[in-house]
Amino acid sequence: MAGLVASFGSGAMTNSFSEIEGADALLVIGSNTTEAHPVVGSAMKRAVKFHGTKLIVIDPRQTEIARAADIHLRPLPGTNVAYLNGMMNVIISEGLEDKQFVEDRTEGFEELKKAVEKYTPEYVEEISGIPADDLREAARLYAKAEKGMLFYTMGITQHTSGTDNVMSVANVAMLTGNVGKESTGVNPLRGQSNVQGACDMGALPNVYPGYQSVTDDIIREKFETAWRVDLPSKVGLTIVEMIHAAYEGEVKGIYVMGENPMMSDPDVNHVKEALEKVDFLVVQDIFLSETAQLADVVLPAASFAEKSGSLTNSERRVQLWRKAIEPVGESRPDWEIICDMATRMGYEMKYDSPAQIMDEIARLTPIYGGMSHDRLEGDGLQWPCPDKDHPGTQFLHKGKFSRGLGKFHAIEFRPPFEMPDEEYPLLLTTGRMLYHFHTGTLSRRSAGLDELHPEGKVEISPEDAAELGIEDGDLVEVTSRRGKVVAKALVTDKSPVGTVFMTFHFREAAANLLTVSALDPVAKIPEYKVCAVKVEPAKVASKV
Repeated sequence: MAGLVASFGSGAMTNSFSEIEGADALLVIGSNTTEAHPVVGSAMKRAVKFHGTKLIVIDPRQTEIARAADIHLRPLPGTNVAYLNGMMNVIISEGLEDKQFVEDRTEGFEELKKAVEKYTPEYVEEISGIPADDLREAARLYAKAEKGMLFYTMGITQHTSGTDNVMSVANVAMLTGNVGKESTGVNPLRGQSNVQGACDMGALPNVYPGYQSVTDDIIREKFETAWRVDLPSKVGLTIVEMIHAAYEGEVKGIYVMGENPMMSDPDVNHVKEALEKVDFLVVQDIFLSETAQLADVVLPAASFAEKSGSLTNSERRVQLWRKAIEPVGESRPDWEIICDMATRMGYEMKYDSPAQIMDEIARLTPIYGGMSHDRLEGDGLQWPCPDKDHPGTQFLHKGKFSRGLGKFHAIEFRPPFEMPDEEYPLLLTTGRMLYHFHTGTLSRRSAGLDELHPEGKVEISPEDAAELGIEDGDLVEVTSRRGKVVAKALVTDKSPVGTVFMTFHFREAAANLLTVSALDPVAKIPEYKVCAVKVEPAKVASKV
């Protein structure tokens, strides 16, 4: 993903939420926006209803946001590069690219043009199942919009081809000149509260805060001087790599903060075996999660309402976070726990307040250079904000890219790691729902939310259900090469023929018992969105 860090802000939105209603067209890919990001979804629906904005949704499932679309394309999961190349084939062959933008602000166009030549809409239809004429219509609508805003989420990234998918998305935006101006851009919607801030602060194995490379000697020396320590010069492990290393005995201890890999990681049976093998497991959380139940030590952390600090959202906006109540019981703010841990392990780490930590962040992190708690009062600031007089940045890449010219990448389609076969004839994809969040650690403790949606279900098309002798509400077994789940069937045309869908919120029907831990070779993201399964009536009583 390194090339994209330079061009597209390391996973952050290039533009801002307030710009949605000013767009002429919205291209939403792999995002169940109205359920996973309901505030953003509402803004999109307002733009369509009140401002005449055209909406294109590319998603295998018939979601609410898809029903609001002018064009809904339903590809076979895992075929993102193919249909994005197909869109670019249409745009280039019909002369719809922004020729001035391509000439002035990009490089690599001829290589891209050559790569997408074979991805005619008819060829793409064979791979993705998207009707050729529908693909042409979508490509034309986006390319002809004066201001086209592109959004994507984990339906793009959670694949073994995730890096290729993101580079292809960037290709489409640059090809049409939809970068560097208001109501355009490449806009990933982040999956959890403050995940953007965590990435910004270096909670990644290859960078320090502000996406400063750990392999850069000058940058590393800056942090060594500030922190008075020697720092490693090689890239560390991602979470799935840590689990694999723990299973092999190469990692002896794991410290988990606010994460629940026993629900959120792929191939959960393997995760459990790995966590049980380590010599020492520490979990720092606000509830006794499935992962915390395996821990040798649980450190009680304060919730969002019991601490102060800052939060960074998807549009790069850093906002103050104020304590509403005192920490309950023995819980403490994360930063205090970390400081005490570091001090007891021999490194004295002492701060007086989150404001003092923010001051250090500003000193060491150029994109946060002009920020302080005083300046974050009100609506906060969007990075980059390099100095105290800077107002923050509404959208990125105005006039030029951070790397100079935006680089087109010629990408070839690669199929997913595991596809359906005779033994496992259906394709499973996973995602979220409106009423619950992530692993359910918080939302399933809400009586109201759990009453609205108390259990996970297996979403299956009427055609597949009829062929398998399954009726709505029947208990079914979903089996992959890694595990088995029993849950009720939800027979609905939301899922296309050949594809079943499950959420990962419910421990009783944990979808990640089934998913594959194959990784994207660059970003190391697991392929949550595609694996092969079989579905059968459960061997216990049928309808409940």
